[in-house]
Order: sequence, then structure tokens, then C-alpha cells
Amino acid sequence: MLVNTVVLMVVAGYYEPFKLEGAGAALLASIILSIFNLFIKPVLVLLTLPVTVLSFGLFLIVINAVLLMLTAEVMGSSFEIDGFGAAFLAAIIISILNLLIQNFIIEPMQKRKRSS
Repeated sequence: MLVNTVVLMVVAGYYEPFKLEGAGAALLASIILSIFNLFIKPVLVLLTLPVTVLSFGLFLIVINAVLLMLTAEVMGSSFEIDGFGAAFLAAIIISILNLLIQNFIIEPMQKRKRSS
């Protein structure tokens, strides 16, 4: 969850259509987004499975964008996204940043910890 908080803050800092009012809002957005990913995302993935399979999984980015917009809607003025296109691009950026952090920081730390 801390990684998602940092990623949301980075995206908000560099991508103008994606606005967060500080670290507290980023942490709350991360918590809400995690809850949505836990409960709503599996239902959406199941409902859109044919489209997801036909798009080789790329439709998952659309689902992530929808969940980002839902999170922004729940949070009100402390988290704003300027339209679906901005949410879609933010979902791509967030996915890439999470992948990079997981592969180059978290996994090497876990391997180092296991080998100790």
C-alpha cells in the first residue's frame, strides 16, 4: 500500500490532469483503491472476461482506469482526474511504475533477505 501511495504521488506530481492534495490524500486514495481492487475488480474482470481475452489482457487497463475514476469520485475534491482519457493514461503509468518498483526494488530486497 505504501508503494501505491508513493506511485500516486509521483503521477500527481508529473501528470497535470491527475491531482492529489498531498500525502494524506494519496494514502487515503491508495487505501480506497486497494479496497476497490480487492472487491470490485474481480467482479469487473469476470464480467468483461470475453473482451479481456480478445484484447490479450489489455482491457484490464480500462478496468484500472474505471477504478481510478471511482476512487476520485469517492474522494471528492482531494483527488481529481480530468476525464477518462487522463485516467486511462494514469492507469498505464501507474502499472508501469508498479512493475518497475516490484522488479527492481522489492524483489531484489526479498531475494537478499532470503539469502541472509
